[in-house]
Amino acid sequence: MGLFSRNPDSDGDSDGEKTSFLEERGFVASAIVVGAVLICLVVWAVASNGSDTPAANPSQSPSTIAPTEQPTESSGPVATPTEQPTATKTAPPPPNSHTGGCHDSNPDQAIPRLAAPAAVTWQFEGEMLVPIQSAAGPASTATNGVRSCFAHSPTGAVFAAMVLLGQVQNPEVSVAALKTRVLAGPGRDAAIAAARSELQTPPTEAGDVQFSGFKVLDYPPNATRTIIQVVANLNNKAYGALPITMQWSHGDWYAVLQDDGTFNGSVEPDILSSLNGYVRFSGAS
Repeated sequence: MGLFSRNPDSDGDSDGEKTSFLEERGFVASAIVVGAVLICLVVWAVASNGSDTPAANPSQSPSTIAPTEQPTESSGPVATPTEQPTATKTAPPPPNSHTGGCHDSNPDQAIPRLAAPAAVTWQFEGEMLVPIQSAAGPASTATNGVRSCFAHSPTGAVFAAMVLLGQVQNPEVSVAALKTRVLAGPGRDAAIAAARSELQTPPTEAGDVQFSGFKVLDYPPNATRTIIQVVANLNNKAYGALPITMQWSHGDWYAVLQDDGTFNGSVEPDILSSLNGYVRFSGAS
């Protein structure tokens, strides 16, 4: 099951290009976490997840990443990743804290538009690296491994979206994450059912998908709903961007899914010609 859906009526050369990337690794078009071609990101994530009894995250060595140069504007229609960021290991924030994240009553409301968030630790969530920050969150990790408690801020919403996408592709926590980090509704029910089904027929080949950047599309003052455009590096062959809608509810950020169980519904994901306009934000693979 894919978390991102793709419009079957799309026409033109770009459509064939998107299809090839989606099929490259079994990125089924459907979108709970990413989108059409970008669909690949989360589609891949959810396609390889699903577990009724999620366990704690496997022990991994966290690494803090200093954003590095990413490919610049290419002459072709698709930007091809050519560089990987380097990592510097630092002590990560505690998995559970009474400060920062959703506990902060006055978080920084500045929208990150140029520079990547600072003091970030990247930790493996299944095959993907997700960002962790003392200020933005997550400030809480349940015994089943689900991470929560993000700051009520633009940066907090970005981290919440990325962490959820990472957890959705991790078979040890995927179903639990969908149950507790997505707003209730037919979309969540559809995503959970698909994730459980996919667990029975896991993909034969693992894809290499990592975050590359983001853009906060909409965040009015004291926002209760926002849209985060997340960029993924798809098997080092292209960049895809997909919209993730996040809603502030009961003191934390939750994802909002379409009724079909995807994040994007009929909205086509974008294959980028460059990362211009996006905040470059990535962990090392």
